[in-house]
Amino acid sequence: MGADGHDSLLDRLDTLTIVPRRAVVARWVPGVVLAGLAAWLVVKVARSPNLDWGVVGDYLFAEPVLRGVGVTLVLTAATMVSGLLIGGVLALMRQSRNPVAIAVGAAYVWFFRGTPLLVQLVFWFNLALLFPRLGVGLPGTGLGWTAETNHVITPFVAALCGLALHEAAYMAEIIRGGFLAVPQGQIDAALTIGMTRGRAVRRIAVPQAVQVILPPLGNQFILILKGTSMVSVIGGGDLLTRSQQIYGMNYQVIALLMVASIWYLVLVSISSAGQYFLERVVRGQAEGGLLRRVVRNAFGGRR
Repeated sequence: MGADGHDSLLDRLDTLTIVPRRAVVARWVPGVVLAGLAAWLVVKVARSPNLDWGVVGDYLFAEPVLRGVGVTLVLTAATMVSGLLIGGVLALMRQSRNPVAIAVGAAYVWFFRGTPLLVQLVFWFNLALLFPRLGVGLPGTGLGWTAETNHVITPFVAALCGLALHEAAYMAEIIRGGFLAVPQGQIDAALTIGMTRGRAVRRIAVPQAVQVILPPLGNQFILILKGTSMVSVIGGGDLLTRSQQIYGMNYQVIALLMVASIWYLVLVSISSAGQYFLERVVRGQAEGGLLRRVVRNAFGGRR
């Protein structure tokens, strides 16, 4: 072997990573054991005599279940949009220079993050116990509108109010964190070259904040999707509510819970795939930084 070949062999040997035998065993044995336990559990559940897969197949695409899936998706989308709008206002209040606005925004976040979602749902569902009638009008004129609270706050409306107000507190912190991630020096530099504060925020702060905000929003969407199952305690008409109504009549509890679980897994899997693509776009690995250009065009406008 010539000198060149000897040097090449040495170079290749230098790049090799020597892994001790114990490290290989420690790396693979726990994984094999966990995989075996998971496979055993799946087989055990699948072959259980108390789980009727025929019932699962019969109800997987049944009309009541599909209606429940639709309500779950509507609740998720409406909660996400409402939470973003309210949370955006709260984030601006907490970032303002008005001490009253700061205090109100902080109090909202403290209260709605501090009370369980289940308590808020039950409260809205029983709002009629506190206010038997709801209405708006002009005092002393007789002009206005009133109605019984139970006619206005239906289970669906109660579910949406509880979910949206609860989620707005988390959205406010996500949005505020996104703007705090933008260095103040960039805004100050924009002001020194003649930009107004509003324009500097739109053209410099917003595009960068969006890149920080979007990945957590994907997580929140998935949490909301699963969190809609809590509205079953007030009969909100969601997927779990429909499943409970069915097994309340045929007593196939496990089979109907399996139906609901399959649908939740499908919806969460689709959402997770969307979140993965969204994060790629945010990191600039897709469409050549299209997100930044779109946001700049949307918020920037013309000079």
